[in-house]
Amino acid sequence: MSEQQEHNNERQNERKLSHSDLLQLKRWNTPTIYNGWEQITAEDRRTHFNLEETRDFMPQMGPMVGYAVTVVCEPGNPEHQRLHPDNVRAYREYVASIPGPKIVIVQDLDKPRVLGSYWGEVNANTHRALGCVGTITDGAVRDVDEMCNAGFKALAARMCVGHAYSWPVRWNCEVEVFGCRVRPGDLIHADKHGFLVIPEADQGRILEASTFMDANECRTVIEAGRNAAGLAMSEILDRMQAAGEKFSAEAKQKFGRSGEW
Repeated sequence: MSEQQEHNNERQNERKLSHSDLLQLKRWNTPTIYNGWEQITAEDRRTHFNLEETRDFMPQMGPMVGYAVTVVCEPGNPEHQRLHPDNVRAYREYVASIPGPKIVIVQDLDKPRVLGSYWGEVNANTHRALGCVGTITDGAVRDVDEMCNAGFKALAARMCVGHAYSWPVRWNCEVEVFGCRVRPGDLIHADKHGFLVIPEADQGRILEASTFMDANECRTVIEAGRNAAGLAMSEILDRMQAAGEKFSAEAKQKFGRSGEW
């Protein structure tokens, strides 16, 4: 195992959030988590999420939350399977060694072509047994109903029919999917809108920040928009202005930033 892989394993075994915290994060959609994240992060708010469109193939399952385990595949290349027949066992041992919940981030080297799916009914059930709750792949999925039945959520680029020569090429490494870099151990929140990669430094406050900002919206700008029946247009505009100012003041008092309003 390389020094980088050892570091990745250390990161993945250090959890900043309890299982209860993760369950609470799962109750919110990904844009809500983003609204909280932008208040506490030192990162650029234009980063750490998918820059390309994703498709949620199980929107009825709601959001998924977990820590990234990473793998690279190349279904169009039969040489990987021939030259590295033991890769599947070694890759599964890596996934099994990491505490869950886990989301498998798959970079498909065939992109933008789609020659085969890394995922299907068998792989979904296998990874569910290893403590994974779903996947994000810039390649394809198949057996979508069966994956859903396994309780395994998938965000992907598209569906396809076959698996071609799907085989783990390398794993426990930084990958890039949908224009976003993901490292092993990153905390991921994902739903039908896309996904957000929450940096390690921000994980400890992400639940507090997200719930606060959602409540702040409900108390101010949303209330002003929903409770305007019977008012003159000038009154509505004045209420909206005052609500935006209150929203910003509340956010600034809590985080030192004014938020989007």
